[in-house]
Amino acid sequence: MAERLQKVMAQAGVASRRASEKLIADGHVTVNGKTVTELGTKVEPSDHVEVNGAPLEGQEKLVYYLLNKPRGVITAVKDDKDRQTVIDVLADVRERVYPVGRLDYDTTGALLLTNDGELANQLMHPRYKIDKVYIAKVKGVPTNDELKTLRLGVVVAGKKTAEARADITKLDKKKGTATIQLTIHEGRYHQVKEMLKAVGHPVIKLHRERYGMLDVNDLLSGEYRELRYEEVQQLKSGKQVRRSSGRL
Repeated sequence: MAERLQKVMAQAGVASRRASEKLIADGHVTVNGKTVTELGTKVEPSDHVEVNGAPLEGQEKLVYYLLNKPRGVITAVKDDKDRQTVIDVLADVRERVYPVGRLDYDTTGALLLTNDGELANQLMHPRYKIDKVYIAKVKGVPTNDELKTLRLGVVVAGKKTAEARADITKLDKKKGTATIQLTIHEGRYHQVKEMLKAVGHPVIKLHRERYGMLDVNDLLSGEYRELRYEEVQQLKSGKQVRRSSGRL
């Protein structure tokens, strides 16, 4: 089945679809030995495509996996310190997948991995505003005013965070801790930890329970599953089902 050239390039991991369009327009792509600059060009699986003289690697089947990331695993394709990565956890997946976004070394929970570069870029774009639900065990018990601050936005590294949802789901008065469910749609570095630290409640333990409409309530730590067709379509359409258990 013929596909648009820029889509084939994006699916093969060359670049995002937009970046692939620029490569085509600038004359860096050939199809069956001829330079192609027309963005509407379609190619068949049998066509020979080269980018800057290098053959396009065989187009892989697009796959989508949801992992319940364990603690102590790096969200990366490889690590120069030989620490275990999320790719090591998905050792029996033959396609070259990569994580969408990241979770800290000591943070557990929902992580999407795919080889669909177009969808990955869409999900990580700030305008997409996909919900990410975190369950955080913190020191101390946040006051109503502190929860309100979290909801309205906290200044982190000189910039105010977007509005969020924040609720206490559990208290341990003897230990002086609380469990908070925090829903954000941004993806700044250490954002949840920095937000809670900013209101005086450092994180003890952090788990991402849900990414968009995908939760890991039925997956043990280190387990993963392939997404169903309808789930992939929901992610692509931007539709989200809001549900969460608040467990940590």
